[in-house]
Amino acid sequence: MDQKRLDPQSQAAKDIASGRYIIREMTVADIRDVAITWMKAAGWNPGIHDAETFITADPRGFLVGELDGKPIACVSAVRYDDHFGFFGCYIVDEAFRGNGYGMALHEAGRRYLDGCTQGGDGVLENVDLYKQIGRVYAYRNARYQGVKPTDWQGADGTLNARDVSFSAMQVLDRACFPASRDAFLKAWIHQPDAHALAITNDSTDTLAGYGVVRKCFDGWKVGPLFATSPVGADTLFRSLIARIPAGDSFVLDIPEPNVEAMALVRRYGMTEVFATARMYTGPFPDITLDWIYGVTTFELG
Repeated sequence: MDQKRLDPQSQAAKDIASGRYIIREMTVADIRDVAITWMKAAGWNPGIHDAETFITADPRGFLVGELDGKPIACVSAVRYDDHFGFFGCYIVDEAFRGNGYGMALHEAGRRYLDGCTQGGDGVLENVDLYKQIGRVYAYRNARYQGVKPTDWQGADGTLNARDVSFSAMQVLDRACFPASRDAFLKAWIHQPDAHALAITNDSTDTLAGYGVVRKCFDGWKVGPLFATSPVGADTLFRSLIARIPAGDSFVLDIPEPNVEAMALVRRYGMTEVFATARMYTGPFPDITLDWIYGVTTFELG
């Protein structure tokens, strides 16, 4: 199938030619004021420090489309290395949809990620639209939500992830993510208003798992939650939730092919509230899905 591209007769194409529509890289302030604000309004409930942490993944990977100087569209196209990139944060102001502005912005992101396998988490009802731009369905991710009860029991044996060997964390992270993301990983585990925990293997200086829970505008999100065993995942999950206030809501985004992740959310009575289609252009990444109990973010992979 030929990839759908911007119609040269569209309003967006005309406005690009005339200079009215400009696509440029976003700063941290742009991400905070435009992308995060729009994500909140759309009900995506971002983390309160996402602007500052997201940009560390790729300072050039966040784009805004401006019409006559006014932001009307945004997208992230994070290039982790020369082999893998990820799309997210894709929003077009409703008043300007249907004119090609979003397609023009998305094409700019695709050009930036040229040569990479390009991943993305899209809403299920738009799968056919994503197929038109070359993406192939891989599996379903589902968001599960819970509320921390007052009698929640934590678990022993976890460590502050900020104190463990970063090289050991890199090894585990790379098994669960398609590219190295060192700058982002450091920023993610050290962000304010968050807890990052790890568990180690007894006999070696290696990690058996790590996870992060971060404060969002409404409740908390757990992600990533990576573990080499179901017991380790359960230990990390219980310990992370033990660190948030009773009565607060929390969510965990799981890849459904991991049956043990499905068992975890059911064990704690969590309810599915949202789902996405993980899709890729190019070869599917070689990652260990059975170790992924929580996606880092739907925006960055």
